[in-house]
Amino acid sequence: MQQFENVTIIKKANVYFEGKVTSRTVIFANGEKKTLGILMPGEYEFGTAEKEIMEILDGDLLVQLPGDPNWKEIKGGQSFEVPANSKFKLNVRSLSDYCCSYLKN
Repeated sequence: MQQFENVTIIKKANVYFEGKVTSRTVIFANGEKKTLGILMPGEYEFGTAEKEIMEILDGDLLVQLPGDPNWKEIKGGQSFEVPANSKFKLNVRSLSDYCCSYLKN
C-alpha cells in the first residue's frame, strides 16, 4: 500500500534518541494505529507494548529480535515482527524510512 486514505495524523512528532529517530502517528477510522518515521544511522534499543510489524520502506539495518542472539539484515522492501511487551535492537547502517503497524493481541 503506497498511501493511506481517510486517516487522522497526529501533528506532534514522536522524537527519540536526541532526534535521531522520529515518527508521526497515523490513526485509521477503525482505530488501527501506525507510525511513519525515519531512522538515522546508529544503534538503538526499543521496547514494545503491543505486537509490532516494522516495514522498512527504504534503507539498510540489522535487527536483533527478543531471545535471538543473532542479528538479521533488513533492507528496503522487507519487514520484521516484534512480540508485545519485549525489547529489540537496531543497528541502522543507512538512513531508513519505516512504517510500523501496532497490532492488538
